[in-house]
Amino acid sequence: MRRSARPTHRLRAGIGLVAVLLAAAAVGRAGSTPSFQEIEESLTCQCGCGLTVHSCNHVNCPSALPLREEIRAQMASGHDKPKILAYFVQKYGEKILSSPTAQGFNLLAWVTPFVLLALAGGIVVLVAVRWSRRGQGPPPAAPAPGDNGAYREVLERELRRFEG
Repeated sequence: MRRSARPTHRLRAGIGLVAVLLAAAAVGRAGSTPSFQEIEESLTCQCGCGLTVHSCNHVNCPSALPLREEIRAQMASGHDKPKILAYFVQKYGEKILSSPTAQGFNLLAWVTPFVLLALAGGIVVLVAVRWSRRGQGPPPAAPAPGDNGAYREVLERELRRFEG
């Protein structure tokens, strides 16, 4: 009984440690100013490449270069990341963001893949269980105690099948 309690205790301790580390990381990030790269990664280049402003590799990109200058200007004004992103959303719309905001209809974009993955996993498990049970039918019925002829036929047929 003691062995079954140990993994639960370790699991709880592990979850607690992860929660503390995540909370410490969140507190550390809340007070710090965002880096230029962090903001670049949060914005999508508007040239049509589909990359972030940071990742856009077009030489003299007509979108990434002006966006970088705007980011620098916003950072020089002392604005924090949420305020800078709000500025770009107001100017260009939500399409400028590299990931949808986790509110309103966009919340569906965050949740749907995980829900579908869980449903698919459940279906796979259900089908696998049914398939594994399908091969486990009831054993063949034994012939009646007084019916040696039928029993002998079954025995001979099985022996022929086994040997041949």
